[in-house]
Amino acid sequence: QVQLVDFGGGLVQGGGSLRLSCVASGTIFSSNVMGWYRQAPGKQRELVAAITSGGSINYVDSVKGRFTISKDNAKNTVYLQMNSLKPEDTAVYYCHLHTPAQDYWGQGTQVTVSS
Repeated sequence: QVQLVDFGGGLVQGGGSLRLSCVASGTIFSSNVMGWYRQAPGKQRELVAAITSGGSINYVDSVKGRFTISKDNAKNTVYLQMNSLKPEDTAVYYCHLHTPAQDYWGQGTQVTVSS
């Protein structure tokens, strides 16, 4: 059974930075996609960034140039470095793992950006 534990959120002023981390435990398929979604109040959950097991990366347009996704395969950990944060980045951020067998979610970590 795979478990994802995501953390690193908090309250930050606009223009500030945060780094989210997600640690995956259990048996993970070698072919997978790890990523970060976010959900703001009253809005649908959206994909923020994703990285494949082969290293391909995608970002939603609104975070390009500000956020960076990376992973440490030895630690089964994926990171989201968020710079130049804006109030509209405020949301609960969820780690996500897609495998051929199943999708998994972290519990979510709150990111709040004040203006």
